[in-house]
Amino acid sequence: MKKLFNYSIVLFVLVIVLLLIIPLPAGLVDVAIILNISLSMMILVTTMIIKEPLEFSVFPSILLITTLYRLGINVSTTRNILSNGGSSGAVIKAFGDFILQGNVVVGLVIYLIIVLMQFLVITKGAERVAEVAARFTLDAMPGKQMAIDADLSSGLINEQQAKVRREKIQREADFYGSMDGATKIVKGDSVMSLITTAINLIGGSIIGMVQSGQSIGEVLTTYSIATVGDGLVGQIPSLLISTATGMIVTRAVSEGSLNEDVSKQFLAQPYAIMIAGVATAVISIVPGMPKISMGMVSITLVVSGYYLAKRIKEAPEVPGLATQMGASDMQGIPEGEGEETLQAPVSEEEYYKDVNNVYNLLAVEPIEMEFGYSLIPLADESVGGRMISRIVIFRRQYAQDMGLVVPSIKLRDSSALSTNEYCIRIKGEEVARGEILVDYFLALEPENPERIIDGIETVEPAYGIPSRWIRPEDRERAELYGYTVIDPLSVIVTHLSEVIRQHAFELLTRQEVVHLVENTKKMAPELIEEAFPNLVSYGMFQRILTSLLKEGVPIKDLETIIETMIDTLQETGLPVKDLDGVTERIRTALKRTITRMYCEDGSMKVITLDGELERTMAASISKGEGGYYMALSPDMIQSLIRQLAEQLRKFNGFTQNPVVLTSQVMRIHFYRLVEPFYPKVRVLSFNEIASNIQIQSVGSLRLEGPEFRQG
Repeated sequence: MKKLFNYSIVLFVLVIVLLLIIPLPAGLVDVAIILNISLSMMILVTTMIIKEPLEFSVFPSILLITTLYRLGINVSTTRNILSNGGSSGAVIKAFGDFILQGNVVVGLVIYLIIVLMQFLVITKGAERVAEVAARFTLDAMPGKQMAIDADLSSGLINEQQAKVRREKIQREADFYGSMDGATKIVKGDSVMSLITTAINLIGGSIIGMVQSGQSIGEVLTTYSIATVGDGLVGQIPSLLISTATGMIVTRAVSEGSLNEDVSKQFLAQPYAIMIAGVATAVISIVPGMPKISMGMVSITLVVSGYYLAKRIKEAPEVPGLATQMGASDMQGIPEGEGEETLQAPVSEEEYYKDVNNVYNLLAVEPIEMEFGYSLIPLADESVGGRMISRIVIFRRQYAQDMGLVVPSIKLRDSSALSTNEYCIRIKGEEVARGEILVDYFLALEPENPERIIDGIETVEPAYGIPSRWIRPEDRERAELYGYTVIDPLSVIVTHLSEVIRQHAFELLTRQEVVHLVENTKKMAPELIEEAFPNLVSYGMFQRILTSLLKEGVPIKDLETIIETMIDTLQETGLPVKDLDGVTERIRTALKRTITRMYCEDGSMKVITLDGELERTMAASISKGEGGYYMALSPDMIQSLIRQLAEQLRKFNGFTQNPVVLTSQVMRIHFYRLVEPFYPKVRVLSFNEIASNIQIQSVGSLRLEGPEFRQG
C-alpha cells in the first residue's frame, strides 16, 4: 500500500491519459469536475500562504498536470454532450442553468467575458511577469554568486552556508525558467477552452437538428446550457490556476505570506486610508450617487485610518532607531542588549551612558569608501549598481596575484563630500579623493591624438593621465581619435584597486598573518612547526611580509618564503632582528616572480648605477641604533633625484614600470633613498633577475662633479 501511495502522482497522470480515450459516465464526470475545482482552490491558497516561491517549487509540474487533467475532463464532457443529447452530468447542468437564467444571449456573453478576462488579463499578465522574472533572475545570478563569494572571503558565512545559498540561487533560476515555459501552457489552455466551447455549440446544434430533428430553439436551449456549463466548469479551475500562477511569479520581493504582507503594508499607511475616505465623501456629492452607502464607506475608512494612525504613534519606534543608527553602530550593540533595544526606544544619550557602548566608537575600518549623493547609484545594488560585484572580482584577482586577501570595504554616503566626489580611507584616514561625472565617460588622452575631442578637462585619478569627460554619444568618435574611453564605475574601481595596491602593506595585520600561516600549515605542517614560534615570531614574520608587499612583491608562495627564511637564519647565523638581510635572501628566492612582473618579451628595461657612484654610496653606509643607513650629503641626494627624474621620462613611452638596477648590497639603501620621492619606482638587484632575461639599460645615474667624490 505504501508503494502504491509513493506512485500516486504517476497513477494520477495515467488516469488523466485514460480520460482522453475511455468514455466516462456522467456520475464519474461530476466527481472529476468537483475534484478539479477543489484542487485548483487548494493550489491558489497555497500560493498565497507561502513566503517565497521556492517553497512551492513543484508548481510548474503541478501546472502541467492540472492543465492535462482539465483537458481530459473537457474531452469527456464534450463526448457526453455530443453523444447524449447535451447531457453531461449534474454539475454542468447546474452551472449552465445558474448562469443563463433562461436567457441564452446573456449567458453566452457572461461566459465570453469570463474567458476573455482570464485569457487577456490574468494569463497574459502572468506570462509577461514570468518571462521578465526569468530573464532578470538569470541576469542577476553572477552578481549574487559574487556577493556570496564576498561574504565567504570576509568570514560572514562559512563554506556550508555559501553552498546552500548557491544552491538556492540555482534553484531560483531553474524555477523561473520553468515558470516562463509553464505560463505558455496556461495560455494554450485558455485558447483550447474557446475552441471546445465553439465545438460543443456548433457541433451540438448540427447533431440536434440533423440527427434528432429538433427545432433551432430547442437545440440552442439544450446545447447552450451544456456548452456554458461545460465551459464554466473548465474555466473556473483554469481561472484559479492562472491567478495562482500570477501570485507565485509576483512574490519575488515578499517577506511573508500574502496575507501578512498585504495586512502589514496596507495598515502601515493610515493616512492613505483616511484620504481615500475623504475622497469617497467628495464623490458622493455628485447627483444621483447613493449617498448613504458612500457615506458609510467614507466614515469607515476615515475612522479606521485614524485608529491605525493612533496605534502606530503609540507603538515603540523600532524602525526609527535602526534608521538613525548606521550599520557600524548596530554592530556594536551586544546580543544581550539587542532585544532590549528593540523593545523600547533608547535615546543617544541613554545609549552612550553605558561605557561598553562608547568602545564601539573606537573601531577603525581597514578600508572605507565614501560617496557624494550623485554616486550612490553606482554602489546601490537595488538600482542596478555593480560596484560591489566589481570589488569582489578585484579581491579574488588580487588574492591570486599577490597572496593577500583584501578585507571588507565599507561603502557609505557622506554629506561632507560634494555630489560628484568620492573619498578612500585607509584605517580611518583619507588617502585618495576623486570626482566622477556619472552621466559622462572618461577619455584618456593619447600622446599624439589625431584630433582634440570636446569635453571637460580633468586628470585620471589613479595614474594622473590627462583626460576629458565626454558625452556618451561622443564615445565612438573619441575611440577613433585614439582616446581610451572608460565608464565612470571603472574609473572608481581602478582608483580604488590602485590605492589598495599601494597601501597593501598597511592592511596586513598580525591576525591576517596568523590566518595565512594556518592556511599554509594545511599543506606543510612540518615547515610551520619548525618556524613558528621557536625560530621566528609572528610579529617578525609580519614585518618581512610587509617589506615585500611595500615593494610590490607577491607573498603568495609562502612555503618558499618561510623555507628561505629558515635557511637564512640557520645558515648565515643572522640575528632575527636583521630583517633586511633575511628579506633580501627571500627576494632572491622569488626572482622568477619578480622578473615576470617587470619583463616584456624576454627583456627588461632598467636604469643602472655607475660603478663609481655605487662605491661612493657603499662607503657612506653607517650603522646606527635603528640599523644600517646611507649617509649622503644633501647636494648629492638632490643630484641623484634630479638625474632619476630625467631618466624616468624615458619610460613614458613604455608599458613597463620604471626599474633601477643595483647590486644586492646597495638595493635596500637606494630604495629607501628614492621611495619618498618616487614610490612607484622599483629597485631590483642583479640577483633578483632570472638568467634568461636580457637586460636593456635605458639610462644611468652617475656622480656629478668632483665635490661629490669626497662623499
